[in-house]
Amino acid sequence: MSEDTIRLATIGRMIRRRLRLLTVLAVVGALVGYGLSLLFPPRYTTSASVLLPGAWEERELLTQTEIATSSVVVDRAAAALGWKGVDGGELRDRVTARAADGNIIEISGTADTPERAQQLSDQVVEEFVAFVARITGDGSDSEATRPEELRQMVVRTSRRITELADAADPGRSVESVQTRTELAKLRTALQEAVTELERADPAAGKARMVVMGPAARPAGEAPPTRAQLVAGGALLFFLLAVVGQLAAARMSRRLRTEPEITAALGSPLLGAVDVPDDEAAHRPEERDRRARIRRLLGVDVRWDVPAPRTSGDEAGRRIRYRRVCARLRGRSAVPRRLLVVVPDGDGTARRAAGRLVAEAGGDPLLRVVEVAVARPTVPDRDHESGALVVVSAGGWTAGELAGVAEACADAGHELVGVVLAGRVRTRPKRSAGRPLDAAAPRVAVSHDATGGTG
Repeated sequence: MSEDTIRLATIGRMIRRRLRLLTVLAVVGALVGYGLSLLFPPRYTTSASVLLPGAWEERELLTQTEIATSSVVVDRAAAALGWKGVDGGELRDRVTARAADGNIIEISGTADTPERAQQLSDQVVEEFVAFVARITGDGSDSEATRPEELRQMVVRTSRRITELADAADPGRSVESVQTRTELAKLRTALQEAVTELERADPAAGKARMVVMGPAARPAGEAPPTRAQLVAGGALLFFLLAVVGQLAAARMSRRLRTEPEITAALGSPLLGAVDVPDDEAAHRPEERDRRARIRRLLGVDVRWDVPAPRTSGDEAGRRIRYRRVCARLRGRSAVPRRLLVVVPDGDGTARRAAGRLVAEAGGDPLLRVVEVAVARPTVPDRDHESGALVVVSAGGWTAGELAGVAEACADAGHELVGVVLAGRVRTRPKRSAGRPLDAAAPRVAVSHDATGGTG
């Protein structure tokens, strides 16, 4: 696992080097979002408000919202609408209610068309107001129980009692006294009833709800809209790709430093050579379809290795190759014929090996072979009795490189050294004359190429 801290610069480098892959994944996410929008038809939502006069506590308002979305209210609304194939159970999932500021209950309805959404909200509000009026005794059919009419009835009754008391026998008979006493008790009871009615009137006023106009017809779809699903799918896939790339780099066990690579191969480092980016790009066309796809998506080059440094001129790069060849010649124990082993798929190392063969000039005589790191197989010992491994940093794990070293040993080749190839950026040419790159020989390297003169 890499212990490097993930910084914004690291994320920016990853996005730049994996832009084609991230773009393709974002397009795939957008297509997935579009497919989801086809599975879920568009929805439209609108709301209607009901004002509750008087003083209401928060828990009472919550109770009213529960009543507005109860099965009794929604079932009656469904029966009144009469939509084919739509019952109260389905409408309960489309109706919501909330308590807004100012003792207002906001009831929302969702449907597949703007017209139906408007009808649903208005019908639920109507059924809600009618149901609350019915359970509080404030229905329009019980006119005799209205408070104002009750007051007027009490006043008329009190007057009638007074008339009866005056018309009673003013004599001193027992019957007339009892009659006047009963009429006085009745007048007192009516006055107490009026007083209690006035006290209870504010509470009774709570039941008289006011519908604050019909629901407005929705002008747009309810979220998530098709555009939101497409954008959300693209963003989700993009973020998942970024997180996946960072997690893979964090968990990567690929070797990036010279000591790690030489330790895995068990051979000393003979030198490091440079391969310009333009040369690394001009590699032979792979016949493998997967390799072409990887190159098309830009994942054939690792993004988590340091950015290529700027190299000097062509003469400086040739000096590095010649120094490696000189170190090989300076080793008395090194055989005159060597295999140059390159991991299959390492384009940078393949270009460096071809350049090394050209610079060696037949002393020592080098032959380039590419081996698959999954199951490395090195040709058996023929004229060569040693092997030189050319590899680039950040492409292989310790186990894969150890497998290459073991394959060389199994074929009877002694591993004489390691050459580390790195990609560099070339400086722009300052003159219009003949460039130095043209003086350097270009060698086409295959899986079994022999360099030198003999």
